[in-house]
Amino acid sequence: MLTGSDDTSLAVKAIRDGASDFIVKPPVPAQLDVAIRNAFRLSALSRELNKMKRDKAGTIVFSDLAGYRSGLSPAILLGRKAAAYTVPVLLVGETGTGKELFARAIHGESKRVGAPFVGVNCRAIQGHLAENILFHSDMGALRKAENGTLFLDDVDKLPEEAQIRLLRLLQYKEIEPSGGGKQVKVNVRIIAASERDLAYAVKAGHFREDLYFRLNILHIHLLPLNQRKQDIVEIAEYFMERLSASEGLLPKTLEPEAKNYLVEQSWPGNVRELENLIHRALVLSNDHFIDRAILEEIHETSSAKEQVERRATPMLHINMRHPNGSFKTVDEMEKEALRMALNHFNQNMSHAADALGIARSTFYRKIKELL
Repeated sequence: MLTGSDDTSLAVKAIRDGASDFIVKPPVPAQLDVAIRNAFRLSALSRELNKMKRDKAGTIVFSDLAGYRSGLSPAILLGRKAAAYTVPVLLVGETGTGKELFARAIHGESKRVGAPFVGVNCRAIQGHLAENILFHSDMGALRKAENGTLFLDDVDKLPEEAQIRLLRLLQYKEIEPSGGGKQVKVNVRIIAASERDLAYAVKAGHFREDLYFRLNILHIHLLPLNQRKQDIVEIAEYFMERLSASEGLLPKTLEPEAKNYLVEQSWPGNVRELENLIHRALVLSNDHFIDRAILEEIHETSSAKEQVERRATPMLHINMRHPNGSFKTVDEMEKEALRMALNHFNQNMSHAADALGIARSTFYRKIKELL
């Protein structure tokens, strides 16, 4: 509030009514500048705090998503349809396209809002761990998500045994607790996500076709950032506001050429890569604005580093011949490939199986045959 009165009671009333500052005319330019920036920062902090509260309460909605007005609109329309029903939903999109946040918005606009939203990364589940993580009678994710939503990220990486149990859940709305026992009724809405269409995993023999049809009742494709050029600046400005608030920084603006630079990029890491660039630019910039030069410097340095790391990754080759010159059998080369993949991924069977393009259950079985 800017006023010619220095009445203390008026200042108190103004602050109580929502003013962030009270300045008596004539203002000192520097004081006014700081007051305005502080007002922006307080506003951003308030919005971020409210969003964090909604996220914690499971009440994120589609209007909270950056890019809501344009490129995401077709997906938003389908997402709102999904929120109105309880059918399973399959979200397909590249890494970094915000599949979990989209799933949270479906949950937040559904009748299940207020009930738990439980996320599980299926890539991290190996073999028997699926039993405890998903189906444990008391502590499993399905029980924790009772009356709410279970989000299965990278569902195409789910072990075969868990796929069978998930299929039964979708068919009969019940599970058999780990270790056996009486079937338990479960009221959970399933939202699954994958980086690519599960139809490919089905053709490759990595995913059950019957489970695919159960999950794919409502299919929503989240476009990569390079197909949403019209959203890039809006998303970048959203990140600038949110990250400035969380870092306690004064608000900054994107110069026109900086906006052009962002739109020109291909963004293989999608929204996550854009967020990383904006975060670094906010911290490293010493001005009240972010220009093209600092974005180019940060982004190109990061890209060059990634290329060096890729070049430094050792190539693995399997020799088709024995030392005596005779050809190895297919079985011998397969065993060598299994060992090399395991060693390359530091004995992580899940990553090794993914790299070789075979189902984890098949990989585990073949490794047991080697032992």
